[in-house]
Amino acid sequence: MEPLVPPGPPLSPEALARYGRHLVLPGVGPDGQRRLANARVLVVGAGGLGSPALLYLAAAGVGTLGIVDDDVVDVSNLHRQVIHGEADVGRLKVDSAADRIAEINPLVTVRRHAVRLDSTNATGILRDYDLVLDGTDNFPTRYLVSDACEMLGLPEVWGSLFRFDGQVSVFWAGHGPTYRDLFPAPPPPGSVPSCAEGGVLGVLCAAIGSMMATEAVKLVCGLGEPLLGRLVVFDALRTVWREIVFRPGPGRPPVTALVDDETSCGVSGARSARALAVLTASAPDDTAADDTAADVAAAGGAIGYLTPHPPCARRAPGWRPSSPTFTT
Repeated sequence: MEPLVPPGPPLSPEALARYGRHLVLPGVGPDGQRRLANARVLVVGAGGLGSPALLYLAAAGVGTLGIVDDDVVDVSNLHRQVIHGEADVGRLKVDSAADRIAEINPLVTVRRHAVRLDSTNATGILRDYDLVLDGTDNFPTRYLVSDACEMLGLPEVWGSLFRFDGQVSVFWAGHGPTYRDLFPAPPPPGSVPSCAEGGVLGVLCAAIGSMMATEAVKLVCGLGEPLLGRLVVFDALRTVWREIVFRPGPGRPPVTALVDDETSCGVSGARSARALAVLTASAPDDTAADDTAADVAAAGGAIGYLTPHPPCARRAPGWRPSSPTFTT
């Protein structure tokens, strides 16, 4: 894939010293580092996933980082939201995160958006960036960010967490599927627990958030193969990474307007637990994979689809992702 961002001005002596280990990397080098310095990346949510993503993007030398979060730091955040500290409790997360980024890399410009995204402000904020990372924990914002990115033609790196499992993918309308292609409809209200109700393993944020940052760097520099049309699912208890291939849904109309959906996460129940179990379970063949999609849809939302590829299969010589049929 072509680099997302053109190279910026020549690197300063300070930047050459700071990014020396990047400059010797094949595919990065001075041009790649100049692309990073010229990039404008928006991170929606300075929480569990946004924290490691922001830290590593700042350290990598992304020139402009935007942060969207209207929340304040709470002591219950500190076990996983590592960009914040004890002294930050009660402060706006955008302020706490900006101060930490300045300590890590003073060459980075931080834009603070201490607002809640909605249909009236989303495109106005997102349009000033080259790339968006969504680390939010609620369905209305996930759909809103995906729809705004689709309308603006922006790539989106998405991650999510639940208990001991995490997911990462890249969405980009016109180049591949979007969040609505993977999950065409949100689950019914009350069918999926919130982070507070279901819990999350704090260290899991590091694994998923750093992968989101990796995908962002790849897109900016044009490195490797992004997770476009691929969902990576991490089971921390078994230390297993699985890949699910999906593609745009046939006949899905393009997004032309933003709508505020008040559907929210809510009470935990067997349906949500079943959905997670089905999505992260091993599916050894196409029949089992079809059953997986059906079970997830029945458990609280449609899922567009999906061919699992265990890591052992992906290591086989000549392996290539298949082109699955999209089902809901």
